[in-house]
Amino acid sequence: MSIRSRIAAVFAVASLGLAFAGQSHATVFSAWQVANVPFGDTLNVRKYPSGTSQKQAAYPNGTVLQMTGRCTGGINLLDIANQPAWKQQQTVRYRWCEIWHEPAKNGTLVTGWAYGRYIIPY
Repeated sequence: MSIRSRIAAVFAVASLGLAFAGQSHATVFSAWQVANVPFGDTLNVRKYPSGTSQKQAAYPNGTVLQMTGRCTGGINLLDIANQPAWKQQQTVRYRWCEIWHEPAKNGTLVTGWAYGRYIIPY
C-alpha cells in the first residue's frame, strides 16, 4: 500500500470517528416551536420537568426550539416524527419535553424542559 493510500485510509477512518463521536448524546433537532402562549406571555423553560422547578429562560411564540427528542412518559419525538403534526402535538400536550438552549447567552448550551401544551412541530 502506498503512502498516499495509507494517509487516505487514516483520514477516512478519522472522519468516520468524528462523524459518530457527536452522536453520543441525545439527538438534537430543531423541529418544534413555541406556540399557543397567551398574548403578552412567554413559555418558561424549566431546569426539571415541573412547573415549580427553577425557571431557566422564557421564549415567545414562534421561537424554534432545539429538541433532544426526549419527553416525559417515555415519549421519544423521533418515534412520532412520521405522524401528522396534530397527532404529534396531541401526544406531547400533557408532557414535558427536553430542549437544548443557551439561557446565559455565553455559548454554553444546557438542557431544560418545555411544557408540551405550548410547543408544536416546526
